[in-house]
Amino acid sequence: MSRLALSLFVAWIFVSNSAAFAESSVGKSIDDFTLSDHLGTAHSLGEWRDKQIVVVVFLGTECPLAKLYATRLVDLAERYQDKSIQIVGINANSQDTLLEIGHYARMHQLTFPVLKDAGSRVADQFGAERTPEAFVLDRQRVIRYQGRIDDQYGVGYSRADFSRQDLAEAIDELLAGKPVSKPRIKAVGCHIGRASRKAPTGDITYSNQIARLLQEHCVRCHRPGQIAPFSLTDYHEVVGWAETICEVMDDGRMPPWHASPDHGEFLNDARMIKEDKNLFRQWVDNGVPLGDESQLPEPVKYEEGWQIGNPDVVFKMPKPFTVPAKGIVPYQYFYLDTNFKEDVWIKASEVRPGNRQVVHHIFMFYLPEGQAEPNAEDPLYNAVAAFAPGVPAGTPQDGLARFVPAGSRLGFQVHYTPNGSEQIDQSEVGLIFAKPGEVVKESKIQAAINLDFVIPPGAENFQVESGYQFTQDTLVHAMSPHMHYRGRSFRFTANYPDGTQEILLDVPRYDFNWQNTYVLKKPKLMPEGTVMMCHGIFDNSKRNLVNPDPSAEVRWGDQTWDEMMLGSFITSLGPNVRQGEFPKVQPLRGETFLVRFRYQGDANARAVHIAGSFNDWSKERHPMHGPDADGAFTAEIEMKKGQYEYKFVINGEHWTHDPENPNRTGPFNNTVVRVR
Repeated sequence: MSRLALSLFVAWIFVSNSAAFAESSVGKSIDDFTLSDHLGTAHSLGEWRDKQIVVVVFLGTECPLAKLYATRLVDLAERYQDKSIQIVGINANSQDTLLEIGHYARMHQLTFPVLKDAGSRVADQFGAERTPEAFVLDRQRVIRYQGRIDDQYGVGYSRADFSRQDLAEAIDELLAGKPVSKPRIKAVGCHIGRASRKAPTGDITYSNQIARLLQEHCVRCHRPGQIAPFSLTDYHEVVGWAETICEVMDDGRMPPWHASPDHGEFLNDARMIKEDKNLFRQWVDNGVPLGDESQLPEPVKYEEGWQIGNPDVVFKMPKPFTVPAKGIVPYQYFYLDTNFKEDVWIKASEVRPGNRQVVHHIFMFYLPEGQAEPNAEDPLYNAVAAFAPGVPAGTPQDGLARFVPAGSRLGFQVHYTPNGSEQIDQSEVGLIFAKPGEVVKESKIQAAINLDFVIPPGAENFQVESGYQFTQDTLVHAMSPHMHYRGRSFRFTANYPDGTQEILLDVPRYDFNWQNTYVLKKPKLMPEGTVMMCHGIFDNSKRNLVNPDPSAEVRWGDQTWDEMMLGSFITSLGPNVRQGEFPKVQPLRGETFLVRFRYQGDANARAVHIAGSFNDWSKERHPMHGPDADGAFTAEIEMKKGQYEYKFVINGEHWTHDPENPNRTGPFNNTVVRVR
């Protein structure tokens, strides 16, 4: 599906909307303090005694939100440089070193000092809890504002721009001699990584249990060079992030898994059991004891390079792309020639982002020979590889492979999310081809789609359904729900021909930030006639804090402020489905072939035509001869080498697939013939 817009992969570490409001520091007088910057230069609050207002913002070098707001703070510093305002950054994270603070300042070209608050004593004086969290001090150095910078970024969403600049408005009101109208607005961001001040106790230690727990659940992503924004391979790093880890585990945001345990068993189930969560929380409550370092587990040896093994071929984006520091980047498309002289079968694929800081998702799909521009559905139905939060690499499954016709081009659809500093990306994809004899079945993507819904303004629990009927026995291997910001829940239900129903996947708390693919432990057979129903609930009310516009009437659309109702699934033919006798392909001359078609299936058929991509889907151009004594209709058509979709048109009205050819694709279940 074109532009399956995903969103900013930073929300997992943000404060929960249901979290308790920390005690307000507004009205508190701040005593003088002295801290040093990353170069060792000492700065005191009294240094800016001539400034009418001092703005103190607590920052962290690895918190994605602190990265995004760095350029906003530079803009504010420039905006108020002639108005007796001083902006000061303070880093109170125990895990952030002076070198890392210096890199952060250089990367984001900060024009104000960033000071290291070792021991978090100044953070304690302010009552700071998050990064970023802003405090505005008046001439008497009394806190008059505490909270967020603005409302552009929040829990699980990224708006195109802010609608309210809370920090700037507080400054402007003080400069005008007015009281701050909204002195306290909850800050959204990462917990400040304070060092534990409890005396370590108990027999739960990092060296023994906690390092192993993190290796099992977290370290695959939370290690250098991977998608997670920080590493969890070092004791001091883990201590600094301990409170944030507890929060996201308790809230169910980490590890990222959203399927209900009541339905289905999945190969990639990432849930952390309750006992492991309790173990980590108890370790934090016990003062994060290190323990005997001789008990530390050996570091996990992950495959270096490609998770799928050494690819047969690697395709890289034709040229690097520059991602701006801020704003919304439209979907980018890059195309390249494959030089595939023959048809290929892809049994494994992996997309490797060139810059994981800004690449949110990539779909790689093929365009058949002769197709200049992609159709809207190509990135979904013709996908051969994908990268997104929650989507595993396309590792081999016995006998399954994706077909790509000879002469195809490859397209990259890339969604970038700026992170506060200009970045360069040149992503790549690796493919492993199936050897002759390895392919037993073709892996395909099918989908239940509803394009016609209209969500009323303010609707809080609006249900939308979509369905897909299986026209032959089919195995379902994996399922993927897709909605946008208003999506609340999603469910896949199989309605079998015998009248029974089965919930295959239930996602009660859909999260737009994680485009999980749920891979079944054992493929599920959908007998011919089964209808896969997808049920989605949308929240277009003001209660939905990630809602772009509760007053809007919402329809299907590519952009995140639109909506989608799409349940896709990876399939293969059922064990008893076989290719029929027709169509028959016979070489004629050069690149031209004679293709013989037969239709026999409707006793009421008086006239049958063939319509397809080879005749612009004309239902008159290619009539079939018949019926013969057996009730069959036949036709012979000369075709050039290639891949074509077609259907039979019965009596000029009823369109149907070819019952003898099980090779079908796309939203209309068109039959496919490969002319070779």
